Amino acid sequence: MAGKVMTKAQLVSLIADKAGTTKATANGILEILATTAVTETKKNGQFIIPGIGKLVKSNRKARMGRNPQTGAAIKIPAKTVVKFRVAKACKDAVVPGKR
Repeated sequence: MAGKVMTKAQLVSLIADKAGTTKATANGILEILATTAVTETKKNGQFIIPGIGKLVKSNRKARMGRNPQTGAAIKIPAKTVVKFRVAKACKDAVVPGKR
């Protein structure tokens, strides 16, 4: 692994420094973003964060699977899941493609 993962406190400090505001304000903005992402995804099925990606609510069909211990066939019920799709600009910036 390249290094340690940024914590929420470190992200709040970075946002506060870059925006020239207090940590409390930056934390509030981060909380609003997270809450809005959840409510919009729940209501509309997706939430886009420009330049980063989007949260998408998706329905999985019922399917047949196998119990790995016994090998017995089992029915896996349908369910709703949330997926994150990374924006092309973000993907290209993090992992440049072959040219």
